[in-house]
Amino acid sequence: MSSEEKLIHVEVVYALPHVQRVIKLAITPDTKVQEIIEQSGVLEMYPEIDLKKNKVGVYSRNVRLDAMVHDGDRIEIYRPLIADPREIRRKRAEQAKQEAQAAKAAK
Repeated sequence: MSSEEKLIHVEVVYALPHVQRVIKLAITPDTKVQEIIEQSGVLEMYPEIDLKKNKVGVYSRNVRLDAMVHDGDRIEIYRPLIADPREIRRKRAEQAKQEAQAAKAAK
């Protein structure tokens, strides 16, 4: 890297249920997402991350591992879902319906 080449600043983020790891890096503008994640050291800290399985994004928008980033971007590594969000909403709606019926019957 020449002294004239400008660095950009990005963050790599991996969140667990009780802790969020944020790693700040200064990189060259031509560095791809996968290279940034590898340089961050997060793969060594959390061996359960598999870039072939875990989706990644920039500010909640999925991106490919060969994507380029901009100064100030936040690269997020997503954990796999343990439950289908649609199924959870359906169960909550059914429970609320039953509770409403029980409250109505109690009057």
